[in-house]
Amino acid sequence: MYQPKNFVVLFLACFSLCVRGAETPLELANPLVGTAPLDDPKFIGNAPPPGEEIYTGFVWPGPALPHHDVLLDPINKDLTEAAGNHGIIFPYTHPRRTMLGFSSPAPGLTIMPLVGAWTVPPDRSYASPYDKNSEKASPGYYSVYFPDSKVKAELTTTEHTGLYRFTYPKTERGVVLVDLGAGDATVEIIGDHTVRGQEGRGGRRHGGRFFVADFSRPFNSFGTFRQDIPSLDGGRVRRNDVTNPDSRSESGSYAGSYLNFSTAEGEQILVKIASGRSYDDAQRKIDQENPRWNFDEIKGQVEAAWREKLNLVEVEGGTEHERQLFYSTLYHSFATPELLVKRGEPFRGGDGQMHTNDYDRYTGIAFWDTGRDQIILLALLEPDLMSNVLRTHLEMARESGWMDTSFHGDHAILMYLGLWERGFNFDWPAVYEFLYKNATDPHGPRGHLAEYLDKGWIHDDLVTEPSPPYADGNAGTATTLEYAWDDYAMALFAQKLGKLDDYKMFLARAHNYTNVFDATTGFMRGRNADGSWISPFDPLEPYYNYMMKEANGWETLWLVPQDVAGLVALLGGRDKFCARLDEFFSTPYHPKGIARDVTGMIGQYCQGNQPDWQTPYFYDYGGQPWKTQAVVRQILHDLYGSDPAGLGYPGMDDQGSTSAWYVMSALGFYTVNPARPEYIIGSPLFDQATIHLGGGKDFVIVARNNSAQNMYIQSATLNGQSLNRPWFSHSDIINGGRLEFVMGPTPNKDWGAAPDAAPPSMSSQP
Repeated sequence: MYQPKNFVVLFLACFSLCVRGAETPLELANPLVGTAPLDDPKFIGNAPPPGEEIYTGFVWPGPALPHHDVLLDPINKDLTEAAGNHGIIFPYTHPRRTMLGFSSPAPGLTIMPLVGAWTVPPDRSYASPYDKNSEKASPGYYSVYFPDSKVKAELTTTEHTGLYRFTYPKTERGVVLVDLGAGDATVEIIGDHTVRGQEGRGGRRHGGRFFVADFSRPFNSFGTFRQDIPSLDGGRVRRNDVTNPDSRSESGSYAGSYLNFSTAEGEQILVKIASGRSYDDAQRKIDQENPRWNFDEIKGQVEAAWREKLNLVEVEGGTEHERQLFYSTLYHSFATPELLVKRGEPFRGGDGQMHTNDYDRYTGIAFWDTGRDQIILLALLEPDLMSNVLRTHLEMARESGWMDTSFHGDHAILMYLGLWERGFNFDWPAVYEFLYKNATDPHGPRGHLAEYLDKGWIHDDLVTEPSPPYADGNAGTATTLEYAWDDYAMALFAQKLGKLDDYKMFLARAHNYTNVFDATTGFMRGRNADGSWISPFDPLEPYYNYMMKEANGWETLWLVPQDVAGLVALLGGRDKFCARLDEFFSTPYHPKGIARDVTGMIGQYCQGNQPDWQTPYFYDYGGQPWKTQAVVRQILHDLYGSDPAGLGYPGMDDQGSTSAWYVMSALGFYTVNPARPEYIIGSPLFDQATIHLGGGKDFVIVARNNSAQNMYIQSATLNGQSLNRPWFSHSDIINGGRLEFVMGPTPNKDWGAAPDAAPPSMSSQP
């Protein structure tokens, strides 16, 4: 049928608008998610102490490239003040309403646009109120408007440089402050376009201690400043601020420079900053990566990099808020590990020698944190990156003589075995040499290993008044549990290599978790040096290092991810096991002691810290998977973004681990034990999710009749075959796959409940 030309044009225009208005992962991701605390007291618990801020996710809302450590952040919290807050130092939290400046690629350097008067840092009287409604963060970009000075600040980044665009009003008093922060530092003003210097802190990880800042237009005038160490005068603190107009160099504490501009209405001043091993090195990075003054071009390049990453997972359905949370948590999951040295670049290794890579070298994995979940998410989405991470940790071990342990436990084995089980190719015998050394040499990084090998458990010294959250101690109970988890992975690793004697030894050690189980109380419990149980013992009280590790007895009870079937037996069978889980998720959290990072509570369960993250999925092992489905949905709904701003996190993101928990659980599964190839099923949040595994292979998860009320699985198929168990293996999806659920408003108590449907565990394996 003939259509008039103007009808076709109108149709195409409407179609274009519809497409342009469609949500994309890039548009949905909001780096500000995670910068706010939860606001409901029943989720916060009893932390923090009066006068302290509640934990946020401690995420960086400013622009950065995926897996790169150059990021430009807004700073609205005085780090001098924060340093006194029990070591919790983080530059930005969403509730604060005044801005102190913006970070840079040079550690310690802050840059701030101003109009009018200012004071020498660290006096923050120049801190500027900012318009919260104007604040915008998206992958690769951040902007904010200061109504008092009428300045708009915009930030974007390249791999090694930061780019700032400051839009000024008509004024004769425009200023840009370059503040090098605490510690001895030197600043120089070169000509009328450049500031350079050496920061007072930083190091090799950031490419050196030199920086260069190039300005897009000449400054009218300039000067330098510093603040000498405060002195006492008659019992009063006397500050000694030094300001030197027209000076081109300055050294000392809080050294910096100020650059003065006169601007027309809407005139823009752009600044490029890079850090390097020398001034020439920093300038080279600017010239190579950021040769023009085209802010929008650089912003577009960063957005393209993020678009590629975020498009690796496509979701349909759910609410707009849930999709925003999903892509925001996926965004944070790509923050680490960070690329340190590209293939072919020289670097100085942990042995003090110079090396040249034939692989991309990354920062180490935070095994206690991201080692629980993010490594598996990245193995699905970025297998090439994870191959380089495997190589990085092996080379680090060759340089130092030991495999990295990262904070607590010895969990590198979880990553190596987990990726071997997922089809990765690597030099497994070479890595086993270092894993074995860690696990058997008492002089290595496994603390208290000699006692663990001798007794099968680690003690804690009795303290007179262990006022929770008592920070001293061996964390003996938790450490024993974590080592037993590692030992099971070591047993399987040895078995795959054909080392049967090692397999038997490590398998016997993997049962050491039973040595800290007290049948009289039904909890994991600390032991004295003579083997007696520590008394008094209250499983409701949290501890940092006394018996437990950043957890209480309830949370530590479930730290047996390698042998949930064995734990079921210890607690009296499936029905009693699930009854204990019910009690765990329903007992109110009201301890006397305050553990600052134990937040995000559902009963005794803590989403704001790692020790019990696997526990919501334990109902799948106990024959009541519908309860896993319900509690996972509750966590996703209540403990992420439930505050008025929609940005709240239950606690520290810890390099992407809290975010990865959300991503995987929203997709409908979790790892529980990342050393194993099984994925444990929860309740999918979206109607459909497509995970692009690479090589043209997709894993598609479909949830029919899905909604907030219809959270319960009625039936399932995997690759066209009926699935009546609450788990699947990586081998089921290694070549792509399709997992389909039919959802409903009431539990199907038959689905996945049979004893032989439970996920594999150490005690259930032949």
